[in-house]
This record gives sequence, C-alpha cells and structure tokens, in this order.
Amino acid sequence: MTAPHMPPTLPTGRPLTELDERSREIFRRIVEGYLATGDPLGSRNLSRILPMTLSPASVRNVMADLEDAGLIYAPHTSAGRLPTEHGLRFFVDSMLEIGDVPIDERDRIEAQIRASGHNRTLEQTLGEATQLLSGLSRGAGVVVTTKAAAPLKHIEFVRLDNGRALVVLVTEDGAVENRIVDLPPGLPSSALVEASNFLSERIRGRTLDDMRTEIENARQNAERELDALTAGLVEAGLASWAGEADSRQLIVRGQANLLDDLKAVEDLERIRLLFQDLERQKDVIDLVSRAEQGDGVRIFIGSENRLFSLSGSSLIAAPFRDAQQKIVGVLGVIGPTRLNYARIVPMVDYTARVVSRLLER
Repeated sequence: MTAPHMPPTLPTGRPLTELDERSREIFRRIVEGYLATGDPLGSRNLSRILPMTLSPASVRNVMADLEDAGLIYAPHTSAGRLPTEHGLRFFVDSMLEIGDVPIDERDRIEAQIRASGHNRTLEQTLGEATQLLSGLSRGAGVVVTTKAAAPLKHIEFVRLDNGRALVVLVTEDGAVENRIVDLPPGLPSSALVEASNFLSERIRGRTLDDMRTEIENARQNAERELDALTAGLVEAGLASWAGEADSRQLIVRGQANLLDDLKAVEDLERIRLLFQDLERQKDVIDLVSRAEQGDGVRIFIGSENRLFSLSGSSLIAAPFRDAQQKIVGVLGVIGPTRLNYARIVPMVDYTARVVSRLLER
C-alpha cells in the first residue's frame, strides 16, 4: 500500500503520526462511522460514544484541528464531519486493523476456485474468482490477466481475398484465435504451407509470451532458410503475434452490487461515473496492473489515480503467480471509497494466494 502524495501534517507542523490519543480516537470514530454508514458524525454524537469523557465543545476543537490538517471536512453547513481522501489514506496506512478471513469464507473461496479449476480454462476459473470476490465484498470484482497464456499447438496461414491471409492459432487447451495479416505481393500458395510448417515447429508447447524473446531469432532463421517472400510472411505473422503477446484482458463481475445502499442523488451520479470508468477498459487494465509492481495488496483511493478522480472510487488489488512464481495477473475489488477495507484487504490477498496455488499445479 503506497501513498503517492506527501502526507498532511497537523496545524503545528508535526506529522500526523503524533496525533494524541483523543484526536486519534475522534478521527477513528469519524472514519469508521463513514465506512459503516456513509453518514457524517457530529460533535454531540461523538461525545456520547467516545471511551473518554469530552464535552461537545472539546470535540469540536479537536475536529477543527483535524479539519485544518486535511483529514476531515464538513459536507454541509452545520453538518457532522466525513474523512477526506487524505484522511482515508492516513487511516488505511497508519490505523487500519486488518483482520483475518473468517473460516467459512476461506472454505467458500477454496472450494469454489478449486472446483472451477477442474476441466475449465484459466479465463473461466478467473471469472469464477471475480464473481466470488464481487459477492463477498458487495463491490465489483475485477481481474486483469494475460490474454493468451496457454501453450500453442498449431499455427496455419489461410489465404483470403485482397492480398490478406487469416492466421489461425490453436492452443493446447483447444482455444482458437484468428488474426489477419497482409500478404507480400506475388506470394505463391505453397509459401503459406511452408510458413505454417516453419512456425509450427518452433512454437509448439510455447506461449506467445515465451515467443517474444525468440521473435528476432525466428526472423533471422526465416531469412536464411526460406525464400524472401515466405520469410516476409513469417515476419508479418510474428509482428502481429508480438503485439498480441502484450495484450491483457479485463474481467469485471458484479457491477450491479454498486447500486446497492445508495443514499442520495449524488451517490447515483458517482456510480454512473464509475460505470463510465469501467467501460474504459484500457485505463482500468493499466490501473489494476499497477498492483503488479509489488508484493501483497495495494490500495488506490479516489483521486490518487486519474481514472477514479471523478467517481471517487477505490481499488483493492493483489497479484497472483504461476508455477515459476511469475506474476501473471491481478485480481481485486472496485467500489466506493467507503469500502470495508479491514475485511476486503485480507479477502483479496487470500483469494490471490488460492489462485496462485491453483496455477502452481
């Protein structure tokens, strides 16, 4: 979990980590109230629920300091206070008490993901994991992973009209993908067969990601072993596959959960903006993929990332790995900034570890 900004300080200039006991307790109650209900807390209600004896006037003085420090704000005149995004970041980094995943939820995660792993593709298994996270968190579950992780079995060039060819890729798990490449002028039909055989010998049992490091060697070999036109076809095919090797896919489940528990018209507008964000798949993929940059769970809050600057949403995400301990994807939960971080952070972490163990087989 990282904060991409300078942390706010107290009005005295001291760091927030030096908040005294009553300031921390008042701030904690405001944040926990917001995460539980979305409602602001006022000084009178706070004075009733604090573990120490403080008058509403004393509470207001502390709240004024917290507001000056940029940790809380008043959504309306004479209203209670809510945490700012800076306040949420401070709470998550310094005060959040992470629990453990309850036994019944662990069993459910293990059973559902392992059951989905039998006789299903990786994409289907990850879809199940995404749906599961959505149901448990009441947010939107998301997964980003490499689009073509399965080893390849066969490649074939099929001539089309207008100087183009269809490239048919078959993976060992039976999936079929098609791409179109331009044919070099004057290419004979026999060259399609020759190019197919040349590449099939070299890619069988390997993924497109594996092939990226071999593409230049394959081009050089093609130039030595094949005639110029056939080598040109091989190069065109390799170029198209190199681009695809970088492609990632996004799986989103449970967007409807975000419509639950709306409290005001502005909440509905926020969710509308979030739905627009989720439609911009490349931006979502780029954001979720940032969780690949470190081990463990990462939390992105509101305008800390450009994508959610308008909708005021949060992302909790963790990477998962294959048998070689290589990060092959990221899964997580997207929802409002008042997500139940203490519950969802360990849930996302545990689900990522279960998926990793499944992929290690």
